Amino acid sequence: MATPTTRRSTRPIIIADYRAKVVALPRQTDESAEPDTTVASSTETSSSVAAATLQLRRNFPEAGQVAEGGTSDGYRYRIEFAAGRYEATYGLLVSFLREQGYANVVIPRDYNELKAFRLPAKLRHQLSLFGDDGYVHNPLKILFPKPAGRRGALVLELFNEADPQHLLKFHRKL
Repeated sequence: MATPTTRRSTRPIIIADYRAKVVALPRQTDESAEPDTTVASSTETSSSVAAATLQLRRNFPEAGQVAEGGTSDGYRYRIEFAAGRYEATYGLLVSFLREQGYANVVIPRDYNELKAFRLPAKLRHQLSLFGDDGYVHNPLKILFPKPAGRRGALVLELFNEADPQHLLKFHRKL
């Protein structure tokens, strides 16, 4: 008769320790030992203020003004991105939105998710009368150009949120 053998697992077993480890830090009694942060904070503040004034969201272009390669009518800013492939174009568009202060606006995760918002090919001509061909979420629209232009092109439209009738204009009710 064979005797049963026990086989040890080769997987490591890790036991977590959730007890708090408190370490007391010595207090500084000499006030001259503290680092001077006034210069660093003022330069950081000035650079963040300069970056905020250059962003389209904070400083929307006026009518007829060309900014960052796109045109504005004072309420809507329109720019076209084309990088050959939709995935690369969408990456450019996302980085542009982050730079211009729109990082907190909900957008599709990637191009495959954006593609779900495209109108069906057979009904595109009929349905385009009722809505936009692409993703629409206040204050931006990511659209597929009509008619198809450059390969992999996407159109980004940004809307001026400071306009008093912004929501009505965005949803074409005014």
